[in-house]
Amino acid sequence: MRMFLSSLLRDERGMAAEFALVLPLLLIFVIGAIDVGYYAWNINQAEKATQVGARFAAVTDPIATEIATASYVNVTVGTNLVTQGDRIPVGALGQLTCISTGCTCTTGPCPGTTFNSAAFGRLADRMQNVWPRIADEDIQVTYSGSGLGYAGNPNGPDISPIITVRLLDMEYTPLTFTPFGGNVDLPDFSYSLTAEDNAGELSN
Repeated sequence: MRMFLSSLLRDERGMAAEFALVLPLLLIFVIGAIDVGYYAWNINQAEKATQVGARFAAVTDPIATEIATASYVNVTVGTNLVTQGDRIPVGALGQLTCISTGCTCTTGPCPGTTFNSAAFGRLADRMQNVWPRIADEDIQVTYSGSGLGYAGNPNGPDISPIITVRLLDMEYTPLTFTPFGGNVDLPDFSYSLTAEDNAGELSN
């Protein structure tokens, strides 16, 4: 009996079967932990890219050309006539939205929708330096009224709109989904700043 018990305690054949049962669960846990960390990293990269994009858009040439050139002197906004030196009312600009293919006036009034493709390309390049996964069609830039700026400003654009840079329809492919080709939708990301000089091709 003593020899049987001793032989049973030394028998390690069952360990391989136990390890084979535990290994898949261990791999799922490890890969899942990596996926969660990589998902968080993707979110951080997207947020940083929108912040950098908004900063770039605030101090460089506007994608909608008329933002920089429109004059609001002697323009009626609502029931108010804006004269030289007056503050630009919020209602002077509705919502002007630009994507990789052009600009549209989402809600009026808008000074114009001329698309500056070179300015959009520079913005996209700057954001892609932060996160190379961004495609041009993922970027949306919106100009909206802020109540800032002065009619007839001799030092720059009359209006200083709020500029919102968004990333849309971004996806993440977890390692655990790779064999099945599945994706997880990332949330839309946006960041807003008030326009500054809106001139030039470079930002600090």
